[in-house]
Amino acid sequence: MTATSKTGIGTGTTSTPGTAAVPPPGSPNNKTVHQDKRSRVPLGHRRLLTRRDRITLGLMAGVPTILHVMLVWLTALASIALAFTTWDGIGFDSIKWVGLDNFKELFTNNPQFWPAVEHNVIWFVVLILIPTPLGLFLAVQLDKKIRFSKVYQTAFFLPVVLSMAVIGFVWQLVYNPDTGLINNLIGANEPGHYIDWIGDPDLNLWSVLIAASWRHTGYMMILYLAGLKGVDPALREASSLDGANEWQTFRNVIFPTLRPTNTVVLVVTIIEALRAFDLVFVFNKGAQGTELLSILVTNNIIGESSRIGYGSAIAVVLLVISLAVIIPYLIATFRKERSA
Repeated sequence: MTATSKTGIGTGTTSTPGTAAVPPPGSPNNKTVHQDKRSRVPLGHRRLLTRRDRITLGLMAGVPTILHVMLVWLTALASIALAFTTWDGIGFDSIKWVGLDNFKELFTNNPQFWPAVEHNVIWFVVLILIPTPLGLFLAVQLDKKIRFSKVYQTAFFLPVVLSMAVIGFVWQLVYNPDTGLINNLIGANEPGHYIDWIGDPDLNLWSVLIAASWRHTGYMMILYLAGLKGVDPALREASSLDGANEWQTFRNVIFPTLRPTNTVVLVVTIIEALRAFDLVFVFNKGAQGTELLSILVTNNIIGESSRIGYGSAIAVVLLVISLAVIIPYLIATFRKERSA
Protein backbone atom coordinates (compact mmCIF):
# COMPACT_ATOMS: atom_id res chain seq x y z
CA MET A 1 0.00 0.00 0.00
CA THR A 2 1.35 3.37 -0.91
CA ALA A 3 1.02 6.46 1.27
CA THR A 4 -1.30 8.96 -0.25
CA SER A 5 -1.91 12.59 0.79
CA LYS A 6 -5.29 14.04 1.28
CA THR A 7 -5.96 16.28 -1.63
CA GLY A 8 -8.80 18.55 -2.39
CA ILE A 9 -11.12 17.57 -5.11
CA GLY A 10 -10.08 19.10 -8.34
CA THR A 11 -7.10 20.92 -6.81
CA GLY A 12 -3.50 20.14 -6.22
CA THR A 13 -3.39 21.59 -2.73
CA THR A 14 -2.77 19.56 0.34
CA SER A 15 -4.17 20.02 3.77
CA THR A 16 -2.84 18.76 7.04
CA PRO A 17 -4.81 18.15 10.18
CA GLY A 18 -4.84 21.05 12.69
CA THR A 19 -4.15 23.82 10.16
CA ALA A 20 -6.72 26.09 8.64
CA ALA A 21 -6.90 26.40 4.93
CA VAL A 22 -5.48 29.76 3.83
CA PRO A 23 -7.16 31.17 0.74
CA PRO A 24 -4.78 31.81 -2.10
CA PRO A 25 -3.89 35.38 -3.06
CA GLY A 26 -6.51 37.02 -5.21
CA SER A 27 -9.35 34.91 -3.88
CA PRO A 28 -12.53 36.67 -2.73
CA ASN A 29 -11.99 35.63 0.89
CA ASN A 30 -8.47 37.12 0.91
CA LYS A 31 -9.78 40.43 -0.48
CA THR A 32 -12.40 40.55 2.24
CA VAL A 33 -9.73 40.10 4.96
CA HIS A 34 -7.61 42.97 3.59
CA GLN A 35 -10.64 45.21 3.25
CA ASP A 36 -11.58 44.52 6.87
CA LYS A 37 -8.04 45.46 8.02
CA ARG A 38 -8.05 48.67 6.02
CA SER A 39 -11.45 49.62 7.34
CA ARG A 40 -10.60 48.86 10.98
CA VAL A 41 -7.36 50.92 11.22
CA PRO A 42 -8.85 54.34 10.44
CA LEU A 43 -11.86 53.50 12.57
CA GLY A 44 -9.55 52.82 15.52
CA HIS A 45 -7.79 56.15 15.02
CA ARG A 46 -11.08 57.95 14.89
CA ARG A 47 -12.08 56.38 18.16
CA LEU A 48 -8.95 57.65 19.94
CA LEU A 49 -10.34 61.20 20.12
CA THR A 50 -14.04 61.70 20.36
CA ARG A 51 -15.73 65.01 19.78
CA ARG A 52 -15.85 65.63 23.52
CA ASP A 53 -12.11 64.91 23.75
CA ARG A 54 -11.36 67.43 21.02
CA ILE A 55 -13.46 70.08 22.72
CA THR A 56 -11.79 69.38 26.07
CA LEU A 57 -8.29 69.56 24.61
CA GLY A 58 -9.19 72.71 22.73
CA LEU A 59 -10.39 74.39 25.90
CA MET A 60 -7.39 73.20 27.93
CA ALA A 61 -4.93 74.55 25.36
CA GLY A 62 -6.93 77.49 24.05
CA VAL A 63 -8.07 79.19 27.26
CA PRO A 64 -4.56 79.47 28.83
CA THR A 65 -3.17 80.64 25.48
CA ILE A 66 -5.81 83.34 25.13
CA LEU A 67 -5.29 84.49 28.70
CA HIS A 68 -1.52 84.56 28.24
CA VAL A 69 -1.77 86.61 25.07
CA MET A 70 -4.27 89.03 26.59
CA LEU A 71 -2.62 89.49 29.98
CA VAL A 72 1.05 89.37 28.91
CA TRP A 73 1.62 90.17 25.27
CA LEU A 74 -1.21 92.63 24.67
CA THR A 75 -0.51 94.51 27.90
CA ALA A 76 3.21 94.65 27.09
CA LEU A 77 2.54 96.02 23.62
CA ALA A 78 -0.01 98.46 25.05
CA SER A 79 2.58 99.69 27.57
CA ILE A 80 5.10 100.25 24.79
CA ALA A 81 2.53 102.23 22.80
CA LEU A 82 1.41 104.27 25.83
CA ALA A 83 5.03 105.20 26.58
CA PHE A 84 4.84 107.68 23.71
CA THR A 85 1.62 109.31 24.94
CA THR A 86 0.15 111.20 27.86
CA TRP A 87 -2.91 109.72 29.52
CA ASP A 88 -4.57 110.20 32.88
CA GLY A 89 -6.45 106.91 32.64
CA ILE A 90 -9.89 108.51 32.27
CA GLY A 91 -11.38 107.85 28.86
CA PHE A 92 -9.51 106.92 25.73
CA ASP A 93 -10.22 110.34 24.23
CA SER A 94 -7.67 111.92 26.59
CA ILE A 95 -4.75 109.95 25.09
CA LYS A 96 -2.37 112.37 23.34
CA TRP A 97 0.71 111.50 21.32
CA VAL A 98 3.87 113.17 22.64
CA GLY A 99 6.60 111.11 21.00
CA LEU A 100 9.83 110.93 23.01
CA ASP A 101 8.90 113.64 25.50
CA ASN A 102 8.33 111.13 28.31
CA PHE A 103 11.78 109.63 27.85
CA LYS A 104 13.45 113.05 27.66
CA GLU A 105 11.80 114.09 30.91
CA LEU A 106 12.70 110.78 32.50
CA PHE A 107 16.41 111.00 31.64
CA THR A 108 16.87 114.71 32.38
CA ASN A 109 14.25 116.01 34.81
CA ASN A 110 13.50 113.10 37.16
CA PRO A 111 15.83 113.16 40.20
CA GLN A 112 14.71 109.67 41.26
CA PHE A 113 15.40 107.84 38.01
CA TRP A 114 19.18 107.44 38.08
CA PRO A 115 19.26 106.55 41.82
CA ALA A 116 16.63 103.90 41.06
CA VAL A 117 18.79 102.48 38.25
CA GLU A 118 21.78 102.45 40.58
CA HIS A 119 19.80 100.65 43.28
CA ASN A 120 18.65 97.99 40.81
CA VAL A 121 22.26 97.42 39.76
CA ILE A 122 23.33 97.16 43.41
CA TRP A 123 20.48 94.71 43.99
CA PHE A 124 21.74 92.46 41.19
CA VAL A 125 25.39 92.64 42.27
CA VAL A 126 24.54 91.76 45.87
CA LEU A 127 22.31 88.84 44.85
CA ILE A 128 24.91 87.39 42.48
CA LEU A 129 27.83 87.79 44.92
CA ILE A 130 26.36 86.75 48.28
CA PRO A 131 23.25 84.50 48.23
CA THR A 132 24.14 82.74 44.97
CA PRO A 133 27.51 81.33 46.17
CA LEU A 134 25.95 80.62 49.55
CA GLY A 135 23.13 78.68 47.89
CA LEU A 136 25.69 76.72 45.86
CA PHE A 137 27.63 75.91 49.04
CA LEU A 138 24.48 74.66 50.79
CA ALA A 139 23.54 72.58 47.75
CA VAL A 140 26.96 70.91 47.67
CA GLN A 141 26.74 70.07 51.36
CA LEU A 142 23.21 68.71 51.10
CA ASP A 143 24.16 66.67 48.03
CA LYS A 144 26.49 64.64 50.25
CA LYS A 145 23.41 62.96 51.79
CA ILE A 146 24.17 64.00 55.33
CA ARG A 147 21.81 63.16 58.17
CA PHE A 148 18.59 65.17 58.33
CA SER A 149 19.27 66.60 54.86
CA LYS A 150 15.53 66.77 54.13
CA VAL A 151 14.99 68.83 57.28
CA TYR A 152 17.73 71.24 56.25
CA GLN A 153 16.33 71.53 52.73
CA THR A 154 12.91 72.38 54.13
CA ALA A 155 14.33 74.96 56.53
CA PHE A 156 16.41 76.74 53.88
CA PHE A 157 13.66 76.60 51.26
CA LEU A 158 10.90 77.86 53.57
CA PRO A 159 11.54 81.58 52.84
CA VAL A 160 11.00 80.89 49.12
CA VAL A 161 7.54 79.51 49.85
CA LEU A 162 6.57 82.63 51.80
CA SER A 163 5.40 85.68 49.90
CA MET A 164 7.64 88.72 49.79
CA ALA A 165 5.05 90.74 51.70
CA VAL A 166 5.15 88.25 54.58
CA ILE A 167 8.95 88.33 54.52
CA GLY A 168 8.81 92.11 54.68
CA PHE A 169 6.57 92.04 57.77
CA VAL A 170 8.84 89.47 59.45
CA TRP A 171 11.96 91.55 58.86
CA GLN A 172 10.19 94.69 60.02
CA LEU A 173 9.88 93.01 63.40
CA VAL A 174 13.57 92.10 63.28
CA TYR A 175 14.58 95.69 62.43
CA ASN A 176 12.21 97.39 64.89
CA PRO A 177 14.23 100.04 66.82
CA ASP A 178 12.55 99.31 70.17
CA THR A 179 11.77 95.60 70.23
CA GLY A 180 13.67 94.33 67.21
CA LEU A 181 15.99 91.37 67.49
CA ILE A 182 19.08 93.12 66.13
CA ASN A 183 18.91 96.19 68.35
CA ASN A 184 18.30 94.00 71.38
CA LEU A 185 21.34 91.88 70.59
CA ILE A 186 23.71 94.83 70.09
CA GLY A 187 22.21 96.99 72.86
CA ALA A 188 20.90 99.71 70.54
CA ASN A 189 17.34 99.72 71.87
CA GLU A 190 17.74 102.49 74.44
CA PRO A 191 16.73 106.13 73.90
CA GLY A 192 19.53 108.03 72.25
CA HIS A 193 21.16 104.84 70.95
CA TYR A 194 18.51 103.69 68.50
CA ILE A 195 19.58 102.42 65.09
CA ASP A 196 16.79 102.99 62.58
CA TRP A 197 17.49 100.23 60.08
CA ILE A 198 14.50 101.14 57.91
CA GLY A 199 14.32 104.94 58.18
CA ASP A 200 18.02 105.73 57.81
CA PRO A 201 18.81 106.39 54.10
CA ASP A 202 22.33 105.09 54.61
CA LEU A 203 21.14 101.74 56.01
CA ASN A 204 17.69 100.91 54.69
CA LEU A 205 18.78 99.67 51.23
CA TRP A 206 21.27 97.26 52.77
CA SER A 207 18.69 96.15 55.33
CA VAL A 208 16.28 95.29 52.53
CA LEU A 209 19.04 93.47 50.64
CA ILE A 210 19.74 91.28 53.67
CA ALA A 211 16.10 90.22 53.73
CA ALA A 212 16.13 89.62 49.96
CA SER A 213 19.34 87.60 50.21
CA TRP A 214 17.81 85.47 52.97
CA ARG A 215 15.09 84.40 50.56
CA HIS A 216 17.29 84.20 47.47
CA THR A 217 19.73 81.79 49.13
CA GLY A 218 17.07 79.07 49.41
CA TYR A 219 16.04 79.62 45.81
CA MET A 220 19.61 79.20 44.56
CA MET A 221 20.12 76.16 46.79
CA ILE A 222 17.22 74.31 45.17
CA LEU A 223 18.35 75.19 41.64
CA TYR A 224 21.91 74.04 42.24
CA LEU A 225 20.77 70.96 44.13
CA ALA A 226 18.69 69.93 41.13
CA GLY A 227 21.72 70.47 38.89
CA LEU A 228 23.97 68.40 41.17
CA LYS A 229 21.49 65.52 41.10
CA GLY A 230 21.98 65.34 37.34
CA VAL A 231 25.76 64.97 37.50
CA ASP A 232 26.96 61.51 36.46
CA PRO A 233 28.43 59.69 39.53
CA ALA A 234 31.02 58.13 37.23
CA LEU A 235 32.66 61.55 36.90
CA ARG A 236 33.23 61.73 40.64
CA GLU A 237 34.61 58.17 40.72
CA ALA A 238 36.98 58.84 37.83
CA SER A 239 38.21 62.02 39.49
CA SER A 240 38.85 60.25 42.79
CA LEU A 241 40.74 57.49 40.97
CA ASP A 242 42.96 60.13 39.41
CA GLY A 243 43.87 61.35 42.90
CA ALA A 244 41.89 64.61 42.93
CA ASN A 245 40.67 65.90 46.27
CA GLU A 246 37.15 67.16 46.94
CA TRP A 247 37.85 70.77 45.98
CA GLN A 248 39.68 69.80 42.78
CA THR A 249 36.84 67.47 41.82
CA PHE A 250 34.29 70.21 42.29
CA ARG A 251 36.30 72.89 40.50
CA ASN A 252 37.46 70.84 37.51
CA VAL A 253 34.71 68.25 37.10
CA ILE A 254 31.46 69.16 38.85
CA PHE A 255 31.21 72.91 38.33
CA PRO A 256 31.80 72.80 34.53
CA THR A 257 28.88 70.38 34.20
CA LEU A 258 26.64 72.91 35.95
CA ARG A 259 26.80 75.34 33.01
CA PRO A 260 23.07 74.99 32.15
CA THR A 261 22.21 75.54 35.80
CA ASN A 262 24.44 78.61 35.92
CA THR A 263 22.58 80.02 32.94
CA VAL A 264 19.25 79.58 34.71
CA VAL A 265 20.69 81.06 37.91
CA LEU A 266 21.97 84.17 36.13
CA VAL A 267 18.69 84.78 34.30
CA VAL A 268 16.66 84.24 37.47
CA THR A 269 18.90 86.61 39.44
CA ILE A 270 18.60 89.34 36.80
CA ILE A 271 14.84 89.00 36.79
CA GLU A 272 14.70 89.06 40.60
CA ALA A 273 16.84 92.20 40.70
CA LEU A 274 14.79 94.05 38.10
CA ARG A 275 11.34 93.09 39.36
CA ALA A 276 12.12 93.76 43.04
CA PHE A 277 9.12 95.63 44.39
CA ASP A 278 6.98 94.12 47.13
CA LEU A 279 9.70 93.78 49.77
CA VAL A 280 10.74 97.42 49.38
CA PHE A 281 7.13 98.59 49.23
CA VAL A 282 6.34 96.85 52.51
CA PHE A 283 9.40 98.37 54.20
CA ASN A 284 8.96 102.06 53.34
CA LYS A 285 7.19 102.30 49.96
CA GLY A 286 10.48 102.90 48.15
CA ALA A 287 11.29 106.21 49.80
CA GLN A 288 14.38 107.63 51.53
CA GLY A 289 17.10 105.80 49.66
CA THR A 290 15.31 102.66 48.46
CA GLU A 291 14.03 103.89 45.10
CA LEU A 292 13.66 101.21 42.44
CA LEU A 293 12.41 101.32 38.85
CA SER A 294 9.42 99.17 39.72
CA ILE A 295 8.51 101.58 42.53
CA LEU A 296 8.65 104.53 40.11
CA VAL A 297 6.39 102.68 37.66
CA THR A 298 3.81 102.02 40.38
CA ASN A 299 3.92 105.55 41.80
CA ASN A 300 3.33 107.12 38.39
CA ILE A 301 0.61 104.75 37.19
CA ILE A 302 -1.51 104.24 40.31
CA GLY A 303 -0.25 107.12 42.44
CA GLU A 304 -2.11 110.28 43.37
CA SER A 305 -1.39 111.87 39.99
CA SER A 306 -1.96 109.12 37.46
CA ARG A 307 0.56 109.54 34.64
CA ILE A 308 0.10 106.31 32.76
CA GLY A 309 2.16 107.37 29.75
CA TYR A 310 5.11 108.44 31.90
CA GLY A 311 4.92 105.29 34.02
CA SER A 312 4.79 103.18 30.85
CA ALA A 313 7.96 104.90 29.65
CA ILE A 314 9.74 103.79 32.84
CA ALA A 315 8.39 100.26 32.32
CA VAL A 316 9.77 100.24 28.76
CA VAL A 317 13.20 101.28 30.06
CA LEU A 318 13.02 98.44 32.58
CA LEU A 319 12.09 96.01 29.78
CA VAL A 320 14.94 97.19 27.55
CA ILE A 321 17.48 96.83 30.37
CA SER A 322 16.37 93.28 31.12
CA LEU A 323 16.39 92.22 27.46
CA ALA A 324 19.73 93.90 26.79
CA VAL A 325 21.33 91.82 29.55
CA ILE A 326 19.56 88.48 29.12
CA ILE A 327 19.33 88.01 25.34
CA PRO A 328 23.08 88.37 24.48
CA TYR A 329 24.04 86.03 27.31
CA LEU A 330 21.52 83.39 26.22
CA ILE A 331 22.65 83.63 22.59
CA ALA A 332 26.30 83.19 23.57
CA THR A 333 25.46 80.29 25.87
CA PHE A 334 23.40 78.45 23.24
CA ARG A 335 26.14 78.93 20.64
CA LYS A 336 28.71 77.36 22.98
CA GLU A 337 26.43 74.40 23.63
CA ARG A 338 25.83 73.84 19.91
CA SER A 339 29.52 74.05 19.09
CA ALA A 340 30.31 71.62 21.91
